Amino acid sequence: MNQQKIDRINELARKSKSVGLTDEEKAEQTTLRNEYRQSVVGNLAAQLDNTYIMTPDGKKKKVGEK
Repeated sequence: MNQQKIDRINELARKSKSVGLTDEEKAEQTTLRNEYRQSVVGNLAAQLDNTYIMTPDGKKKKVGEK
């Protein structure tokens, strides 16, 4: 997600609090928020895929689904 989209999310949030949003702006806000959530989840999943836990005996154990 690029900075322009994040700025647009923040702009819509401020406008929502002060003036209110049109139906088109509400739809745009929902779309942008969902895209942001997917980006965060994807980044977290990628980070966890590359994370290992060191056991006391020195072995590496990959963090995975339980």
